[in-house]
Amino acid sequence: MRINRAWPGAALLMLPTFLVAMDMTALLLALPRLSSDLGATNVQQLWISDGYGLMVAGLVITMGTLGDRIGRRRLLMIGAAAFAVLSVVAAFAVSPLMLIVARALLGVAGATLAPSTLALLTNMFRDERQRGKAIAIWATCQFTGGALGPVLAGLLLQHFWWGSVFLAAVPAMVLLVLAGPVLLPEFRSDQAGRPDLTSVGLSLVAVLLMIYGIKQLAVESVPVVPAVALVAGAAIGFLFVRRQLRLETPLLDLRLFRNRPFTAVLVALVFAGVAMAGTGLLVTQYLQSVLGFSPVVSAVLFAPMGLGVAAGTMAAPALARRMRRTTAIAGGLAGSALGSLLLVGVDGAGALPLVMIGIAVLALGTGPLFALGTGLVVGSVPPERAGSAASMSETGNYFGGSLGFALLGLLAAVVYRSRMGGTSDSLAGAVAAGRHLPAGQGAELLHSAREAFTASLHVTGVVAAVIFAGSAVLILTMRPATRTAPAAALPDHEATGS
Repeated sequence: MRINRAWPGAALLMLPTFLVAMDMTALLLALPRLSSDLGATNVQQLWISDGYGLMVAGLVITMGTLGDRIGRRRLLMIGAAAFAVLSVVAAFAVSPLMLIVARALLGVAGATLAPSTLALLTNMFRDERQRGKAIAIWATCQFTGGALGPVLAGLLLQHFWWGSVFLAAVPAMVLLVLAGPVLLPEFRSDQAGRPDLTSVGLSLVAVLLMIYGIKQLAVESVPVVPAVALVAGAAIGFLFVRRQLRLETPLLDLRLFRNRPFTAVLVALVFAGVAMAGTGLLVTQYLQSVLGFSPVVSAVLFAPMGLGVAAGTMAAPALARRMRRTTAIAGGLAGSALGSLLLVGVDGAGALPLVMIGIAVLALGTGPLFALGTGLVVGSVPPERAGSAASMSETGNYFGGSLGFALLGLLAAVVYRSRMGGTSDSLAGAVAAGRHLPAGQGAELLHSAREAFTASLHVTGVVAAVIFAGSAVLILTMRPATRTAPAAALPDHEATGS
């Protein structure tokens, strides 16, 4: 495919990439209003917010491999058409159950889009430098979409009803369906066999149980059900792994983990997701509950995280031309560690500037990992397996985000309760309790609660810094064993330093 046709096609692929990521987070601001309009219970609200992400995470492995087999453009067109129709259904849902089902089916459609777009980019750009630039833009759209989702939702909700959050995706998906056959190439593997339905079922159940258990750890006071879900998911995951290692054409080629850079990048992607999700959770709550900003203003003030990722990913190809890619990734992660440490100093009158600088630096440093690391993962496999490799990258991101919300959220809650002497479980609870106390006692309780929450933000910043620093060390120590490794193991041409 000629470059002058490839770039318009790449631009088209950025639309679903941005919108799928945005749809993961845009509902956060709309949830209170739609729950009130539809009369959703707390449990129903949980499924409305989580059903989409659970289905994307559970099916992205299957869809990545399915695209390799039936055709990546075909799968992308099917997913985009379904996404447009289901977005309209969700926007005009008349009951919580209808919205839950629509969100889950949107997740199925969303799972077809991310691995297909990334795999198609590897086919469209054979030149290493051009492909690196395209993947950097792809990563920018993905992570910026997730960060800016609440901002766009806040702007829409100021003027329209909650369904507008879903309708925002429809024009872009229609454009993709109409222009895709003209601008995008088709690719499928000639060696593709029939999909192994047993592997599909095992992967879906294992991922759903694991992510459900992780998410519920952060909200369940008695973690019996989440623990059972995690154990069951791990057991089914073990069966899935054994089956993949025995199949001649597995759903997921786990032998790729023999490639040291491939493994290091995937692990770093998971841990970066943990640190970013955990700090994002605490910072957004800090902006609203401690500094007192409205949800919409807080979303705008949180934008430096999305902009930082965008700047970091766009700068990554230029860095790769001046140093080894592993050096650029590790250096960026070291910068993210410094940004995380800035959150430790957040307090008092200068809190807001320090928060915004901290999350901007943190996000900026992750850019080379998301751009260059994703390119390394996809470039580590033959073209016919690019969809499978892309799905591994996507699954790592989803797992990391879920782990970050659950584990760092749980850690923050423990720190908060200990600083409050066990008298309050959450800052929101302290605010509610303060309304029923005399003015002086209520003000004192609120002051103590805000101090305790600030302490939990400090601890989260330290943990995130350790995670980023450890990931940087991992990337440096998991370089290829020799400088003469074959190109398949070294998509970034470490031996030449390009």
